[in-house]
Amino acid sequence: MGTEMLEPLTQFGIAGLMGLLWVWERRLSRQRETQLDAAHAELMRQREQQGLLVELVQHNTQTIERFDQTLSQMRLVLEQLNHELQNRHQSAA
Repeated sequence: MGTEMLEPLTQFGIAGLMGLLWVWERRLSRQRETQLDAAHAELMRQREQQGLLVELVQHNTQTIERFDQTLSQMRLVLEQLNHELQNRHQSAA
């Protein structure tokens, strides 16, 4: 608060001082409200981003699980094929 507001208020004594304090408190209160609004908006933005991140991790986990199942099936097929080839090789010998 500038001195241009201080001088007129102080000429009124205690009432001027109380008025000055009230104006000061209101100004600080508005600043605090602005800060709280900004903090709330940032938290909501972060919450949205975290939700997207959780969805991405879930999707990646499902993809990895399907890939693991596919690899397990391929391993079984290859083991069966290997077993059949060994049986044919032994039968031929």
